[in-house]
Amino acid sequence: MTDHSGAGLPAAYLQSGSSSFAEFLTGFAPHLVPSARMLPAGMTLDAPHGTTIVAVTYADGVVLAGDRRATMGNLIANHEMTKVFAADDYSAVGIAGTAGIAIELVRLFQVELEHYEKIEGSLLSLEGKANRLASMIRGNLGMAMQGLSVVPLFAGFDLRANVGRIFSYDVTGGCYEEHDYHGVGSGSLFARGALKKLWREGLSEDETVRVTVEALYDAADDDSATGGPDLGRRIWPTVAALDRDGVRFLSDERLEGVVQHVVDDRRTRGGGRR
Repeated sequence: MTDHSGAGLPAAYLQSGSSSFAEFLTGFAPHLVPSARMLPAGMTLDAPHGTTIVAVTYADGVVLAGDRRATMGNLIANHEMTKVFAADDYSAVGIAGTAGIAIELVRLFQVELEHYEKIEGSLLSLEGKANRLASMIRGNLGMAMQGLSVVPLFAGFDLRANVGRIFSYDVTGGCYEEHDYHGVGSGSLFARGALKKLWREGLSEDETVRVTVEALYDAADDDSATGGPDLGRRIWPTVAALDRDGVRFLSDERLEGVVQHVVDDRRTRGGGRR
């Protein structure tokens, strides 16, 4: 006969609580929360950083994309870092900032959304998801003050409004809804300049993917911390499309074709040696 008494489990597991897993973890095992591991006073740490993330809305949803380079000072720490992750079935997060802490925060956010769905029996609203992520970033403020900041870009398909939406953040956890397109990270100034000229209302998914690749290409052209598409190593941006059917990551084969068209088109333009 199966024992359902919960014998052997800590008491915290048997108590009713909120639908927030992060809140439970903070109370039961605070040492496991990413923001709990503070650096000793006066100490600095060189750690890999993720760079440029862009998000662009289109007729049926939103595309979230990121380059693949991680830097550590003047060095390239990784050529193939993944910076765009599915948060749940209808939302995704792109990370910029201290890579290790950002990835831990994303993993905790994924569990947070899954935990809420299991406890409440329904999906959290898109605004609710954006605010949950904001509270986690706010909890990392102490680390950010020591130079280990995390500044993600959050995108999702709003099932209630039937549109793709974009949310940006600052290091204090401030949450801001962006419209049409946005970018974060060291190359975002150049990426957003490209998006300002390339975005238009009513773009198709294929056109939007092309626009995001163009923006990342421009960012890599002027920002050394942003990695452009690498035809030699066959390294392409990570690109996710979010619509009513959920999150879909584009295949390397599809991205290779888009990148090749962008590169071929640039070769026919002026402004540099061919």
